[in-house]
Amino acid sequence: MIRTSLILITLSLFHFITLSQQWGEYTLYSVQNSSTAQLIDTNGTTYHSWSFGSSAKTGYSSYLMPGGTIVRTVARQGNSFNGGAICGQVQKVDWDGNLLWNYVCSTTTYCSHHDIHPMPNGNVLLIVYELKSSAQVTQAGCQYSHTMWPDMILEVQPSGSTGGNIVWEWHAWDHLVQDYNSSKDNYGVVEDHPELLDINYNNTPQTKDWMHVNGIDYNEQLDQIVISSHFLNELYVIDHSTTTEEAAGHTGGNSGKGGDILYRWGNPAAYDASGSTIFHVVHDAHWIPAGYHHANYLVGFNNNGISFNQSSVDLISPPYDGYTYSLIPGSAYAPTTYSLRHACNGHTNSEGGCQQLPNGNTLVCISQSGLIYEIDSNNTLLWSKTISGNSSNARRYSRCYVEGTIPQSPEITQQNDTLFSSPGESYRWFFNGNLIPGATQSFLAPELNGNYQVAVTDENGCESELSPPYQFELTGINEPQINIRMLVYPVPTNGSITISEDILLEDLSEIMVFDQSGRMVVQVDPVRTLNLSSVDNGIYFLVARGINHSIYTAKIIIIR
Repeated sequence: MIRTSLILITLSLFHFITLSQQWGEYTLYSVQNSSTAQLIDTNGTTYHSWSFGSSAKTGYSSYLMPGGTIVRTVARQGNSFNGGAICGQVQKVDWDGNLLWNYVCSTTTYCSHHDIHPMPNGNVLLIVYELKSSAQVTQAGCQYSHTMWPDMILEVQPSGSTGGNIVWEWHAWDHLVQDYNSSKDNYGVVEDHPELLDINYNNTPQTKDWMHVNGIDYNEQLDQIVISSHFLNELYVIDHSTTTEEAAGHTGGNSGKGGDILYRWGNPAAYDASGSTIFHVVHDAHWIPAGYHHANYLVGFNNNGISFNQSSVDLISPPYDGYTYSLIPGSAYAPTTYSLRHACNGHTNSEGGCQQLPNGNTLVCISQSGLIYEIDSNNTLLWSKTISGNSSNARRYSRCYVEGTIPQSPEITQQNDTLFSSPGESYRWFFNGNLIPGATQSFLAPELNGNYQVAVTDENGCESELSPPYQFELTGINEPQINIRMLVYPVPTNGSITISEDILLEDLSEIMVFDQSGRMVVQVDPVRTLNLSSVDNGIYFLVARGINHSIYTAKIIIIR
């Protein structure tokens, strides 16, 4: 079978940037230990605010869902854990201040803390301390006998107004290594196991809060989670496609590595590798979303990145290898240093974060000084706001997002080797998270295997979130072939084209022309000049089959 969708796509990192132009209309922030959250416009004026009551003060972070519902952490009193950003409670509160969900994650043996991440499926990822006794710590191979609070990640599915089903979990405690005591658990050579955490690294007799994970994000394309560790100065990527049982082990999931660390970056010394320590207190681990400038880069807010007086935002381009990450044995994970860096307009010793925006701008939050500002890709200051109090982070949103008028995320379907989007007024297609320039039709004929996504815009100018990733694989041709790019001219044409002289007509058995949906519009015997005067204006694809099974292709643009 001859493929009916042969379009040559030139894929590149398309810099979709409008210089010196702000993005979005509203910024959300909530001051830590306050009972309110503010949504301000670009003039710094309060557009909307939420009041949660004196018993539900913000623990760390708040996020806005389409239509105006806030998902936030709450500083719960009375749990047995203490320290910075202890939360123990998560709430969903609608635009009018109605409490929709109030979930407590706090007992004498575990407690949520710091950041959360609302997932596309409506669930919420929580960072949670779990208590380990001194006996458990010693048996795990720690050189000190003391209690510890290693971190775990819980995915909670809201149930009713207060319930929650834990549908997935990951425990750092299941992925340890130590070279201190061969008679204890987890014994091995640390440098041979970068996929594991050395329980004795940066551990002291007083250490309970060993990792102090403070940021979490989810990558839907990869089905992976990234977290940031304050005390270990690293970002860690783990596989979310596992079952909970697989996440406790070393096999399974898309990566085949279970719950082991897939990628880590920022401090090679933590796994006995050579290289420079880049992170000096890190917060707000996240990916740059698909469809954005530098899509799928990892980002960390480096509190002391420039100096003890100036923070930085560091972007890292990981060495992706499908669902895993390339690593030369015995070396540190690439890159050797940050791929891009923004030297912040200030310093915060703790907390802090940033958000990369669709047009290439960045929103930065310098927590301890209360400064929130937006810069473009040239680091030009476009907007700033100084607030009273300490906001752990801030987020920018569009009018359509806040009003809840963004179109439903489209779906991709496949017919033969052509992809089709559900309806919209206009379309933008993406390959592996990067914009495909010029791909603005409701359908796409890919030439490469990989993940494809599409965003649609409605009649009000509101653009949807990207569709779920669609894994495309070419079906190919069921017979031997040599695919040769045929030259046709003129380009564009008014309907009459001539095949280049280097193609021998006697080698061709038939010529077919398809539209972008894969529908054949012309089929003729070999001729040097092909008349397409009866075909409407547009983009078409010529496919010529040779008697030796060669396939010749060309793209045709008809403009009259």
